[in-house]
Amino acid sequence: MKTGILGYGSMGKMLLQKFYESGVVAKEDLYVANRTAAKVQEAAAIANVCTNVEAAKACDILFVCVRPADIKIVLDEIKDDLKNDAFVVSLNGSVKFEHMERIVKCKMAKVIPSVTAEIGRSQSLVCYNELVTEQDKAELTKLLATIGDAIELPENEMGMGSELASCMPGFIASIFDVICRSAKKHTTIPDEQIVKIVMNTMSATGELMLQKNMTFEDVVNRVATPGGITMEGTKVVYEGFPETADLLFEKTMAKRRATAKNAEDLFK
Repeated sequence: MKTGILGYGSMGKMLLQKFYESGVVAKEDLYVANRTAAKVQEAAAIANVCTNVEAAKACDILFVCVRPADIKIVLDEIKDDLKNDAFVVSLNGSVKFEHMERIVKCKMAKVIPSVTAEIGRSQSLVCYNELVTEQDKAELTKLLATIGDAIELPENEMGMGSELASCMPGFIASIFDVICRSAKKHTTIPDEQIVKIVMNTMSATGELMLQKNMTFEDVVNRVATPGGITMEGTKVVYEGFPETADLLFEKTMAKRRATAKNAEDLFK
């Protein structure tokens, strides 16, 4: 299946490399285009460097890896050159199917990867319009397996799904950054050693939960014995952090709604 990537930013470049390195798409079937042609010339060793229109004419599936403000521009550019059975995959969750379909009516999906795709551990969220078949889903899932797992959600849940998958590495990093900064106030352990201890413990805890099928509550109960030191700390978290977590989602979802509204305005 001929596969095209429109946009050679960080996400487009990562997908191109993963598709090629995994062998899931052969070089002769891999196409890449970018608004600034000079930027994408480095990809000539692993893919066919072309224009958006040339990719649309050649490819069965097209990954549109551009900003929300540029999606309409790209769709307008390629709409008359798409193959009859073309499958367009947008890597932006802000633009709804109904808006993209005002320009071109074809099989469409939206994919929201995570930064953890760089190590093949993305929890990539996927939703589809009504034209996509089970075979199409299987083909896309095969491609996304090169960066991690694909999780199908309805379109109206992609927002919260993104908070839990795509945004979560940033949330987790900021939470543990605060913890490390606080720890520094109470110890002479070098800063870099504090961070390394916390990072390795965080990673190992996740692996423990996955391998042993443990819940968060299971881990708390395993470590926080009644009347013990850990329980004092977990009580603080459960008593003080819920308000912060609620505010986090209120703020991010409000921003997401505003971003979606701005994207919608572009299609009017």
